Amino acid sequence: MGRFNITTRNGYDFFECSSALQKSIRRNDIVTAAYFAVELWASGYGNYVWKRLYTVSAEDCWGLITHEIDALHNGYELVNKGAKEPKGRIFIGKAIILLCECMKSRDADHLNNLAVDAICPDDERVLAALDDARREPLEVPEYTFDVHTRKGKKAGKTREQFFQEEHAALTPRVPGIFDNLIESSTS
Repeated sequence: MGRFNITTRNGYDFFECSSALQKSIRRNDIVTAAYFAVELWASGYGNYVWKRLYTVSAEDCWGLITHEIDALHNGYELVNKGAKEPKGRIFIGKAIILLCECMKSRDADHLNNLAVDAICPDDERVLAALDDARREPLEVPEYTFDVHTRKGKKAGKTREQFFQEEHAALTPRVPGIFDNLIESSTS
């Protein structure tokens, strides 16, 4: 079975950009999230960016933020109706700001995984380091490489590590229904 290597205009791995976008939002890192969203958007993956933002709103955010993302997506669609070149990047920026700044909770994703996979992570927490340097081109943050990326899988990252690391990284975060399961697995 062949492997596809999808890259962006600046040579980033598409899947690493996607992972960096979502994980930056979890960490309230607006600059990094915006950088990778625009990298994807400018590379012709605008529809994918919106799909990822919708997923983030349901998977990582507390409250009814998905309605706000939906309203911004509607605005984006409106300004792009009949446009020859993509427009409305401002709507993506606004969505990123809202998603970064809102309270975080992975309860919906935890519920899905606990119900379907009966997963309770037991690995120790490993906090990802984030390089504060803001330079072009921005390096893909190390926290991007988890069990969902090729590089993370190759490095032996596990689903259990993913649960622990991403739970610990939520910023800002409200207490969640399943926090005791995630947090007690490191004890």
